[in-house]
Amino acid sequence: MAFELPKLNYAYDALEPNIDARTMEIHHSKHHNGYTNNLNAAIAGTDLENKSIETILGNLDMSNKAVRNNGGGFYNHSLFWNVMNPEGKEALSGELKEAILAAYGSFEDFKTAFSKAAATQFGSGWAWLCVHKGGKVEVCSTPNQDNPLMPGVSCEGTPILGLDVWEHAYYLNYQNRRPDYIEAFFNVINWKEVETRFAAAK
Repeated sequence: MAFELPKLNYAYDALEPNIDARTMEIHHSKHHNGYTNNLNAAIAGTDLENKSIETILGNLDMSNKAVRNNGGGFYNHSLFWNVMNPEGKEALSGELKEAILAAYGSFEDFKTAFSKAAATQFGSGWAWLCVHKGGKVEVCSTPNQDNPLMPGVSCEGTPILGLDVWEHAYYLNYQNRRPDYIEAFFNVINWKEVETRFAAAK
């Protein structure tokens, strides 16, 4: 069964002023849709058809650039849309909060580490919060459309929060001010969704 472009749980303008409607529309309907279509084309007629995206990426031949780039692009964006919501600024709580405090000492220190991973990722890529079996969390970044599910990629855990730092994710509104975009992302994080992903992954 072919992968389908996921519908957003909110309107394109719902994240304004943090992420503008035009960027959201182009990012979802053009970029993510392109990754989805190209992934389907790359796996058509192969033994990867009918497998979950997690299975595909977890057992990936990293030299298969079509599946690596487009499978990563499909998965990464599907997570990205779901870890944001229009309300934002939900309080971090529960076991995830405890895990973040255990790893980083304070929420502010975690935010600093995550923001640094996003700001210093050279060129295009992603910043991640990952969880390892047992519940330990770790911040890292990956280039292009790589993610921690892939073999030999940093963190090597399950990503539960991701920030797209490709220029197409922010350039219309923020131009070259990536740090401002990163700061704005923290205003729209859907911590309830991140907590749900943490509980499932640990």
